[in-house]
Amino acid sequence: MAFDINMIKAHYARMGERIEAARKILNKPLTLTEKILYAHLFNGKPNEVFQRGKSYVDFSPDRVAMQDATAQMALLQFMQAGKEKVAVPSTVHCDHLILAELGAREDLKNSLNASKEVFDFLESVSNKYGIGFWRPGAGIIHQVVLENYAFPGGMMIGTDSHTVNAGGLGMVAIGVGGADAVDVMAGMPWELKFPKLIGVRLTGKLNGWTASKDVILKVAGILTVKGGTGAILEYFGDGAKSLSCTGKGTICNMGAEIGATTSTFGYDENMEKYLRGTERGEVADLANRVKEHLTGDPEVYTEPEKYFDQVIEINLSTLEPHINGPYSPDRATPLSKFAEEVTKNGWPRKLEVGLIGSCTNSSYEDITRAASIAEQALTKKLKARSEYTVTPGSEMVRYTVERDGYLQKFEEIGGVVLANACGPCIGQWARHTTDPEKKNSIITSFNRNFAKRNDGNPNTHAFVASPEIVTAMAIAGDLTFNPMKDTLLNEEGEQVKLDEPQGIEMPLKGFSVEDNGYVAPAESGSDVEVVVRPDSKRLQLLTPFKPWNGENLTGMKLLIKAVGKCTTDHISMAGPWLRFRGHLDNISDNTLTGAVNFFNNKTNLVKNQITGEYGPVPVVQRVYKEKGISTIVVGDHNYGEGSSREHAAMQPRHLGVRVVLVKSFARIHETNLKKQGMLGLTFANEDDYNKILEDDTIDIIDLKDFAPDKQLTLVFHHQDGSKDNIKANHSYNETQIEWIRAGSALNLIRKKEGKEI
Repeated sequence: MAFDINMIKAHYARMGERIEAARKILNKPLTLTEKILYAHLFNGKPNEVFQRGKSYVDFSPDRVAMQDATAQMALLQFMQAGKEKVAVPSTVHCDHLILAELGAREDLKNSLNASKEVFDFLESVSNKYGIGFWRPGAGIIHQVVLENYAFPGGMMIGTDSHTVNAGGLGMVAIGVGGADAVDVMAGMPWELKFPKLIGVRLTGKLNGWTASKDVILKVAGILTVKGGTGAILEYFGDGAKSLSCTGKGTICNMGAEIGATTSTFGYDENMEKYLRGTERGEVADLANRVKEHLTGDPEVYTEPEKYFDQVIEINLSTLEPHINGPYSPDRATPLSKFAEEVTKNGWPRKLEVGLIGSCTNSSYEDITRAASIAEQALTKKLKARSEYTVTPGSEMVRYTVERDGYLQKFEEIGGVVLANACGPCIGQWARHTTDPEKKNSIITSFNRNFAKRNDGNPNTHAFVASPEIVTAMAIAGDLTFNPMKDTLLNEEGEQVKLDEPQGIEMPLKGFSVEDNGYVAPAESGSDVEVVVRPDSKRLQLLTPFKPWNGENLTGMKLLIKAVGKCTTDHISMAGPWLRFRGHLDNISDNTLTGAVNFFNNKTNLVKNQITGEYGPVPVVQRVYKEKGISTIVVGDHNYGEGSSREHAAMQPRHLGVRVVLVKSFARIHETNLKKQGMLGLTFANEDDYNKILEDDTIDIIDLKDFAPDKQLTLVFHHQDGSKDNIKANHSYNETQIEWIRAGSALNLIRKKEGKEI
């Protein structure tokens, strides 16, 4: 069925007029990205030119999506906003709180019991405020959104960094923190710095072992984990049109790993086919009537260098399968060179586990291509030598591939089918191991492979590849195996070779499902009661953060000087901690426990300047908080990369951290800090990072004059009596400075609604 059809009709009805207004103002042909952005301005028809990478712009997204781990904090904040109902179509998807251990049936049952309080809260608050609710087991948020809500030319935000998956259906879909979601659900403008544009021209056509996943693995190697920061990637060319809709989704999904604001593709026949195949023919009909607005102007794609800030070209016909990792999703290695890299770097050659699925690669096409390898294994008398798991992306996909006999193929080679949930991809994995610190290798079709990400083991070397490569590797049990050229010894002592994978883009009998897991909200939620027990360990009503008093910050202590990669996983780990995502004080006990301390090269061990002793980061910070001492966190490049989780900003704020000073930020995290009333600053001179010492006390001496485009001066007082004055840049505009003054963006909303702070 087509959800929110009236909203889509209204958007398409005004889209052409707004695009024409933008074309006149810009006086040039438009990219698809520009068309979508200028068609979604909060104030309506465009009347000014926005500068890429400079102008802050107010947008009006069409919808909001939230997953259960982040929805808790987003909705706890929304409950404070004083609104009776969400202003735009919004949904909650229960996919993060399901632990992968035994298999789909048992895992779902156990998780329903373990997280019943949270699921009940999310369902009741959704019911009260007019939010669509997808029950546990319904599927992973991004796959469900692609199947039900995404539409060409639309704009959405979601409280998960992989919201960008919806770009596979021609949307501008952006991952945000919960406070941003609250803005949009409350009917407020959503602010974004107008992005730069990176064009990716795809030529040729995929063949053999190469899959859509390999496109983004290649792009990640080109741009690195921060090369897309502040930019939207727009894919175009005949190669782009040849890709399936879900293949496009895979490419957009993993664009989060290069820091991109989002990625998108122009509307084409494969998108239309997917809309009709998922029973949204009415949306396809509407899109066909305005299809000239749902792709870039022809001149843009003829001379892309004139219209994009950067252009990348990839020939799909010659693209080789890639394997990325370990420890970073941008360490890209062509399959032909991977065995050499394994040997050269001393990576564990034995493959312990192969895992396919996740929000990135769990479509019908993905499953059938991987299943074609599993079927070959059965025919050629092979079984998986590694542990092997399969995670379907939605109940619709799971039901359909089971109906068509594909799940059975995985089980026959020794695989285990897990619940329709995130599971091992986000650390919700009770891994079968006798040594949780063992050096080992796993390979997944997931999107992210930071240290400890999947299983909590810092010595797990996690690699990322397409589902078919993962399946072949799991059958071989050997990281140096190249299925394009190597043979395997089967059960009868014969050397056999795997043939190229074969997949089916859309099910020949159509998709089927008995219960998709959707619960519509009440027409009026006025009588719905949302209960949060005062003694709950999982949920906690929020207390507004205190407003800034307008004075300079003085006497701050250095909490930690983090060195190297410091992702949101390092700042607020997932895995077992997911159970506390609705309880700010409890989850704050994991704050910065994964960050590496510059002064001792250890994690979760920092100096308490009051006692002189070393202790866990949250413990030391709670001592400072109790004594009313503000603190500062110092970090390296791309601080806060990875997930959109706003807990990485809310937790330090809750514990009394006032300032985060780094060499550079990841986009979402910088915004999250601003929304929570934190000062996110960057070194004017990166070398000043080296001047900061372990026992420093810090003042900001000109914060009283806080203003856009005006540097701040931090004085670092050293223990020997000397000091260093350090200049810091910031990107706060007038509105964002008001968030600081109010204590948070939510406080400003409450103030406008006449609520007390």
